[in-house]
Amino acid sequence: MPSASAAPQHPRSSSEVGISDVRSDVRAHGVRSNHALNKEWVELTNSGRREVNLRGWTLSDAHGHTYTFRHYHLRGRASVRVHTGFGRDTATDVYQDRRSGVWDSRFDSATLRNDRGRLVDSISWGSRGYRGHR
Repeated sequence: MPSASAAPQHPRSSSEVGISDVRSDVRAHGVRSNHALNKEWVELTNSGRREVNLRGWTLSDAHGHTYTFRHYHLRGRASVRVHTGFGRDTATDVYQDRRSGVWDSRFDSATLRNDRGRLVDSISWGSRGYRGHR
């Protein structure tokens, strides 16, 4: 999925928060440019009307890189992009503060878990056993 969006392929769990888009950037791997790193992101969307507290929720890839949300509330009917590099968190963009790329454009997965460790949503792309499931 080089620099392309991942499309949903089947319904997510009962949570109104889910992974709505993924952008992996081939150039971010092996590059230490913060600009390149922030071109990789995973977008989460709250399709419900109520705000959801994401404190303690995690977003991870197939290789075990995990980002834990600190004090973030996702507004109703809103989205947030979780960027790989450094930046100042806002209502629409949060940053993992990493110095190297996370999302593999050839094959990978993004998994969202709630603060109890329960699967909320997952999306995979590419080859090597990944089937593009949600």
